[in-house]
Amino acid sequence: MRKLVVAFIVLAGFAGMIGLGVLTMLISSSGGNQGWSNCSADLGPWGDGAGRGESDAGTLKPESVELAKRIIEVGKQRGLPPRAWQIAIQAGKTESNLANLTHGDRDSLGIFQMRPSMGWGTVAQVTDVDYQINKFYDVLQEVPGWEELRPGTAAQRVERSAFPLRYHRWEPMAAHLVSVEGNVPGITGCDDMPGASVLAGQALSYAKGQLGKPYVWGAAGPAAFDCSGLTQQAWKAAGVEIPKYSQTQYFQGGVHVPLAQAQPGDLVFWGYGRDPHGIHHVGLYLGDDQLLHAPQPGESVEVTKLWDGGQLLPTVVRPVADTPAPPGAIPAAGGVR
Repeated sequence: MRKLVVAFIVLAGFAGMIGLGVLTMLISSSGGNQGWSNCSADLGPWGDGAGRGESDAGTLKPESVELAKRIIEVGKQRGLPPRAWQIAIQAGKTESNLANLTHGDRDSLGIFQMRPSMGWGTVAQVTDVDYQINKFYDVLQEVPGWEELRPGTAAQRVERSAFPLRYHRWEPMAAHLVSVEGNVPGITGCDDMPGASVLAGQALSYAKGQLGKPYVWGAAGPAAFDCSGLTQQAWKAAGVEIPKYSQTQYFQGGVHVPLAQAQPGDLVFWGYGRDPHGIHHVGLYLGDDQLLHAPQPGESVEVTKLWDGGQLLPTVVRPVADTPAPPGAIPAAGGVR
C-alpha cells in the first residue's frame, strides 16, 4: 500500500541499485484456472514435476520412507484424504528431511520440528512418531479451507515457518510417495495442473480487468483498489495467496529475484532510499519495462512505464516459482514460528 510514512518492518535492507535491464517473456493466460479439487487423485504436483517426484523419492533414506509410510498409515486410520498425507509428508521433508530429529532451531524437535515452548507438547511427545503425526493432523484440520489450499501452503499454515515457499519444493515427491506407498491412483491425472507462468498469466488477466477502477486506500476490490489490494487479489484470482500489505508482500509474498531477472507477474516495489524497511508502493510487472498498478488517491488502476525515482528496489518478488528456482532467487523471510 502506498503510504506517506515509512513502514516499520525490521528486517535486513538492501543497498545499491541493480541496472534496470529486465527479462521479457510471453505469458499465456489461456486455459481455465483448474483448482486443486479438480485433480482426480487429490494429490498430484502443480506444474511440471511428475518425473522429478519419483527422482526425489529415490534419494530418500530407508528411515525417511518408513516415516512417510507411517504418515500415510495414520492418515488412513483417521479417515483423512490423500491430500492430508501429502501435506504432512511435504512438511516433514522440509522441516527435518523426514527424520525424527532430536535437535533443531532453538527447541525444535522431531519430524515436523515442533517446539515444546510453543505448546506443541512435551519433549517426549514431540519426539514420539505417532504423537507428532497426529498432532500435525490435528492442527491441519483447524486450518480453514485446508483441503482447497495448495499442499505447500497448507503445510506452511501448520508450521508457520519464516520461509513459506520451501514447502512447495517437495510437492512432486510427496505426491509420488502418496501414490506409491498409499496405493492411490497415479499422479497422471494431475499432470496438467498449471505451472508458474500460467498462474502469472491468470493473475495479470485479472489485474487487466481492473483497469480504470479508482484507487481507494485500503480497498481490495471489487469496485476499487489500493496498490497492494490489487496485487493480492490478482494473485488470489490465480489461486495463490499472498499477504495484504506491500511490506509483508515483499517479505512473505514469494521468492526474491533480482530486478534484472523480472518476469511478468512479479511484484515490483518502491521504498524510501531503496530500503525494504520503507516500502510504500507495489505493482505488477508486465514485461517490457511496463507496470500495472493502482497509483494513489485521485487516480485509477493503470499501465505505465516502470520508473525509478531513487526508490525502485533492486529485488522483485515472485509469488510462484517453478522448481528449481531461478539463479539468484532466495526465499523471502517472513513471520516467526
